Amino acid sequence: MEEFESRPQRPDTNLVWAILTTLFCCLPFGIVSIVYAAQVDGLYSRGEYAAAQAASDKAMKFAKISAIVAVAAWVLYFLIYVVFIGMILSAGSF
Repeated sequence: MEEFESRPQRPDTNLVWAILTTLFCCLPFGIVSIVYAAQVDGLYSRGEYAAAQAASDKAMKFAKISAIVAVAAWVLYFLIYVVFIGMILSAGSF
């Protein structure tokens, strides 16, 4: 009878989040997230379970960073826009 090694559960690749944040948020961090997400299955298949989990965690981390950077950029853009419009209106120039 063969001995079966106990395999931990395959970690989520987080590829969907990586792609969505690349398309709709911050491209550079989204690409890094996709790279890590693409490594998960290969690492798991080779039996490198800890490395697969680490790649999964990094993929999610960079997807979150991408989303946070995008939200911060939009808030900053909105604030600058409001201040700029306020300056124009307060100067009386239409």
